[in-house]
Amino acid sequence: MKLYKIILPLVLLAPFVADAQCRAFTKNQCLPQLEGYIQNDNYNSAMLVPGDEAELLLTFYGGKEYRLVVCAHPILGSVDFEITDTGGESIYKGNSAENGVFDFKMTSTQQLIVKLRVPEQKSSVSTHEGCISVMAGSKELN
Repeated sequence: MKLYKIILPLVLLAPFVADAQCRAFTKNQCLPQLEGYIQNDNYNSAMLVPGDEAELLLTFYGGKEYRLVVCAHPILGSVDFEITDTGGESIYKGNSAENGVFDFKMTSTQQLIVKLRVPEQKSSVSTHEGCISVMAGSKELN
């Protein structure tokens, strides 16, 4: 019975600890990549494992210049991402290791989808969970 008293609180606290670690990673490793842009108020991150895929719908307003940053913890390797319009047309493809920053201008307000894919691991080493953050910053068009 004593074991349950120790393990149960740890299990219940695990998501909060993971979120705190992801927030710290985002603040220290990802936020500096938005230099020169004003971060939007949304915190878009998730803890993913190799083989996971995720999609995020974001709204971008006309008359602004944007920087979109896809930042992944190194334990996940290079995370592939694609930005599409809501009709599925590809706008940009990249990966977090080589080109995780995408700068663009919006002439009209539009929703875009950011699709993330964490590659499978080729080794038989245990699977690790890692943080991926998608950050958007903006500034007025010059």
